Amino acid sequence: MKTPTPRITVIGAGPGGLLCARVLQRHGIEVTVHDADASPTARDAGGTLDLHADTGQIALEAAGLLDAFLAVARFEGQAKRTVDQHGTVLAEYLPAPGEDAAPEIDRGQLRALLAGQVRPGTVHWGHKLVDAAPLGGGAHRLRFADGTTLETDLVIGADGAWSRVRPLLTDAVPAYSGVTLLDVRFDEVETRHPRIAALVGDGHLFANGRDGRAIIGQRNDNGVVRVLIGLRTGLDWAAEARLDLGDSAAVRRHLLQEFDGWAAELLPFITEAEAFGNRALHALPAPLTWAHTPGVTLLGDAAHLMSPFGGFGMNLALLDGAELARVLAEEADLDTAVARYEAVMLARSGPLAVGANRALDRFFADAAPDPRDIPDQAATGKRYKLAAAEYRRRHTVPARAEAPAVGS
Repeated sequence: MKTPTPRITVIGAGPGGLLCARVLQRHGIEVTVHDADASPTARDAGGTLDLHADTGQIALEAAGLLDAFLAVARFEGQAKRTVDQHGTVLAEYLPAPGEDAAPEIDRGQLRALLAGQVRPGTVHWGHKLVDAAPLGGGAHRLRFADGTTLETDLVIGADGAWSRVRPLLTDAVPAYSGVTLLDVRFDEVETRHPRIAALVGDGHLFANGRDGRAIIGQRNDNGVVRVLIGLRTGLDWAAEARLDLGDSAAVRRHLLQEFDGWAAELLPFITEAEAFGNRALHALPAPLTWAHTPGVTLLGDAAHLMSPFGGFGMNLALLDGAELARVLAEEADLDTAVARYEAVMLARSGPLAVGANRALDRFFADAAPDPRDIPDQAATGKRYKLAAAEYRRRHTVPARAEAPAVGS
C-alpha cells in the first residue's frame, strides 16, 4: 500500500481474521485485531475441519505456514464412510498414502497455530465490539464493551455468523435452516468407547435415514471423537418437547425415540453420550451481495455463512483473509483494494453457499438416502489439486515457509 499508513482493524480472531493479519504483516502493513474471547483457548473451538488444496492450503501458503500445517495435519482423516440407518455401507473412501488434497486439523489447533504467528500485541483479547459508526470518508468509530473506542480507516468484519460489522453493509441476517445438531464429545475413545472408535475409524462416518435424522462422527486429535446428532426440527424443539438439555438421561431417551428403527450398532453414539450441546444451523441468504461501502468489508462467515456441507466455510474464510491482505498490499488506496477483493470474494462464495445449503437439505431429506448424492471423494480431491495449480498459475503466492514468528 502506497498511501500514508492507514489504520486497519480486524474484528474477530478466528482463523480467517488471524490469517488476514498475518499476511498483512508479511507485507509490512500495520493491523490490530480485536476479539471477545479472553484468549485463543478460552472456549472449545469445535471439531475437525479439512483444508482444501485450492483454498485453505493456498491461504496458509500465502502466510508462510503451509509446512507448519502439514506437519500436524491428519492425512488419514480424509477417510469417509457413508451408511444408511440400518448400517448398510453406501460408499467408502480411503485416502492413498501421501494424499494431501484435504487433510484434517482440529479447529483449536489451527487457531493456536495462527495466533502464534502474528506479532506480539496484535490481538486485543477480551475486547468485544458493541457497534461501529461511520464518521465519513470511510472512517469508522468502533465502540467496545469495556467502554473504549477507536477510530479506523478500514474495519474488517471477521466476526462470524452474528457479525456486528455486517449491518454497515447489508440488512441480511442468518436464517434457521431447519436443522439442529446435538454436539457430543467422546474422549479416550479407544479404551472408553471402542465401538464408537471402530465405527468412525480414522476419518468421518456419515449415517442418515428417513425423516431428516442423521449421525455424523468425526475423528479429532488426541483420542477424541466428536459426534453430531442431526434433526430436521423446529428451532425451539427442546422447549416444545419440554426437554432440559442439561438432563442428559432425558435427552438420551428422547433421541432414542427419534432414532427408533435405526441399527443397534449405531445407537452407542446416543447411549454412551454424557452431555449434549445444541447447535442450530443458520445460513445467510445465498448468493449474498452488497453495495460497496468505503472503509468496511467482511470475510468468512460474516460475509457468507453457509451450511457446513462441503467444508467450504473455513476454507473460504482463510482464502478471503489472504486475498484481502494481498490486494491491500498491491493497490494504492484502501477503497480500490476493498472493491477489488469484494468483486472476487462474492462471486466465488455465492455459488458455493447455494450448493452447500442444498446439500444440507438433501442429506436431511424425508426420503431414504440416495447414493447418487454422495460426493465422489477421489474426484473431489483431484478437482481441488487441479484448481490449486491453476490458482498458482494466475497468482504469485509467497514462499511456503519462513522462520517462525514470536507468539502473540
